[in-house]
Amino acid sequence: METDSKPSVRPFGMRDKLGYMFGDFGNDFTFILSSSFMLKFYTDVMGISSAVVGVLMMAARFIDAFTDVTMGQIVDRSKPTKDGKFRPWIKRMCGPVAIASFLIYQSAFADMAYGFKVFWMAVTYILWGSIFYTSINIPYGSMASAISSDPKERAELSTWRTIGATLAGLAIGVGTPLFAFETVNGNTVLSGPRMTVIAGVFGVLAIICYLLCFHLVRERVDVPANNQKLEIGKLLKSLGTNRSLLGIIAAAIALLLAMLTMQGMAGFVFPNFYGSAAAQSLSSLTGSIAVLVICAPLAVKLSTKYGKKELSIVSCLSSAVVFLICLVVHPANPYVYVAFFTLAYVGLGFFNTIIWAMITDVIDDSEVKNGIREDGTIYAVYSFARKIGQALSSGLTGALLSLIGYTQATAFDPDVTEGIFVLSCVAPTIGFVLVALCLWFIYPLSKKRVEENVAELARRHKG
Repeated sequence: METDSKPSVRPFGMRDKLGYMFGDFGNDFTFILSSSFMLKFYTDVMGISSAVVGVLMMAARFIDAFTDVTMGQIVDRSKPTKDGKFRPWIKRMCGPVAIASFLIYQSAFADMAYGFKVFWMAVTYILWGSIFYTSINIPYGSMASAISSDPKERAELSTWRTIGATLAGLAIGVGTPLFAFETVNGNTVLSGPRMTVIAGVFGVLAIICYLLCFHLVRERVDVPANNQKLEIGKLLKSLGTNRSLLGIIAAAIALLLAMLTMQGMAGFVFPNFYGSAAAQSLSSLTGSIAVLVICAPLAVKLSTKYGKKELSIVSCLSSAVVFLICLVVHPANPYVYVAFFTLAYVGLGFFNTIIWAMITDVIDDSEVKNGIREDGTIYAVYSFARKIGQALSSGLTGALLSLIGYTQATAFDPDVTEGIFVLSCVAPTIGFVLVALCLWFIYPLSKKRVEENVAELARRHKG
């Protein structure tokens, strides 16, 4: 159970916000690289079927079902140290996660046997995503509730976390296409050796960001080790009957379907349909700027006034409408498509900015109901859901690309590129509509309910 802030720790302030920002900056140097470029790297450079890559990404999530929840339990049951309960994991695991990400993009193996390339892809991807990324991301995400118990300060942490993710997206989305693509026989293609270098540089930058997070953030709320006997049946029943958790999980899967399909298809629609890597770079730049200029300053104010759930529903439905209009207009100019992409990203940005604060609302709701604080376990289940969303988007994107006949040989066939454009509009639209439906009908934490939970926990902790 939480206690009052420790008197020896400095008050919550800008250092904590910046530190938490750098944590997600570090996360996304490997996560966004994977979601945006791994599928294209293994299809175009390594010559592996897009369906095979998609199946691997989906299959790895079954491993995550165990590793995520296991890591959540390890975090919940670990005893706080002088550096806190969650921070030490960031320092321990930043090196392994960066190295594993770098190993995924080894273009020197492009001429090896097909079976070896599939084996290498599977081993390195599982090491990165299912083991090392899990072991740093779950403590990092769980740490928000230990940095502060104040709902407004948690919302600010969520906003700064999104700023970190946006800056990482800016660096990766803008810089990578300009450096990674080259023109061969008049076509814009991905360079394998350049991707290897990019992955190495991003790995080093990820480590630097993680260490900045470790040194700048402080934990103020005591979260003692959960020493209760682990009863799997009771745990599963508790999680399975937690409507707020189930609602945010469903919304998270749909969110990742929309967001990662947008990012993943950008690697195909711009170079293959529009023939413009520069437009892809610009789309990342304008989307990131929109989040930083529009979403980050307004998200806390709007969510405080109208509620996080309410704001998220409206913003996601708006993004769905934007992509539907884009499908109908069918712009021939890549920069008109960039404009539609950016508008849709604003709607996505509002939900993405406040979703981390919604997780702390779920943790509070669970404590009100069950009387037990399970930050790590609840965040682990949510993290697993995000990976399911990542896998479904990658798997679906790979499967749909296969259905329209996308291969190395047909990458610039007019019928195939037209199919790529349609997919780039339809798949995110479906994802955004699903997010709104999940929040509307399943997720119960309205503005009123969240305020009631905060008041109830304040009363209990005071007593």
